Amino acid sequence: MGFQDYDSYNAPAPAPAAPAPAAGFSTGGALAAIDKAEGKNTDTALTPTNQPLSAQAAASPYAQPQQGAVIGGTTSSGERPRGNAPAGIAETTSEMANVPGSSANVGTVSDEQDFQAVTKRETIESDKARIERNRAQYHVDQPTALPQRVDDGAPNIVQFAISTNHPKGTQMYKRGGLRLNSYNAACAKFASPDLAQEAFLAAGGPDRDRKGLDPDGDGYACAWDPTPFRAAVQN
Repeated sequence: MGFQDYDSYNAPAPAPAAPAPAAGFSTGGALAAIDKAEGKNTDTALTPTNQPLSAQAAASPYAQPQQGAVIGGTTSSGERPRGNAPAGIAETTSEMANVPGSSANVGTVSDEQDFQAVTKRETIESDKARIERNRAQYHVDQPTALPQRVDDGAPNIVQFAISTNHPKGTQMYKRGGLRLNSYNAACAKFASPDLAQEAFLAAGGPDRDRKGLDPDGDGYACAWDPTPFRAAVQN
């Protein structure tokens, strides 16, 4: 059997040699590879991959950075910010911390979406009371009837405007050659062209022009223009 003597036969078998550690995930190596891809240089060599993760982290160039230092894209706390976030963003709240020149500090953003924060200050009873207050303050305005146009007997210049289609300056009605009043003086008596048109229609216009407000016979007194009224109806 290959034994030289009886004592060798009774001796316990030697323990098998431990297998060589297989290469595994390296935290330091992964971080260094990220820095290399981002164009950042690190002087510390890659951590061997055959060490435990705790030893790899201790040997990593990212372990225990100096206060205020930014190494390999990490924040002063030694934690890498999420994505390409600036180092001033809090890791847990995504809120800007102590922005220089601003009064905004951590906690200025609402935490209404944080279930734990809401449950600390709200209960089922308080939530029910708030809903009841909102319902008590809710008010619905009821629709009312549209106001009716007051018929004061004055001519409706809007209706007259949309009942015509000829442009301003086109003679549509006969006018005599004898003018008793000055056109400019007659129009100056009215505060607006609309009032002049109302007075013109009330005095027999557009067929007649007793006040001398429509000498060209187009049916439009003074500077009154029906175009805006027609455009409003079309729109």
